[in-house]
Amino acid sequence: MAIEGSTEMPFSGSLNYEKRSGVYLCICCDNKLFQSKEKFESGSGWPSFYTTFSKEAVSEHVDESHGMIRNEVKCAQCEAHLGHVFGDGPEPTGLRYCINSVVLNFVPD
Repeated sequence: MAIEGSTEMPFSGSLNYEKRSGVYLCICCDNKLFQSKEKFESGSGWPSFYTTFSKEAVSEHVDESHGMIRNEVKCAQCEAHLGHVFGDGPEPTGLRYCINSVVLNFVPD
């Protein structure tokens, strides 16, 4: 579903409320995408992070679908659609990576 660019329903993802310490991997290729210490509750209904595991973890692309202009986030390793990034997140980055649970594999510490 999300690999092709779809979005899961808000508040339906299994990882939205995950609170344990660990790492979030791409479900398709095991690329390290996000760390739990950078996850925050955005109220959006999707797991949200203020930064990525590394600068090389994800790639961004302009998404002009659905009558909007957004920044799509893909796995930099396999190009799987992850979600979108917005400029309304917390400090220190001011970013909100809004990610579909279905494309993440959580590995607890």
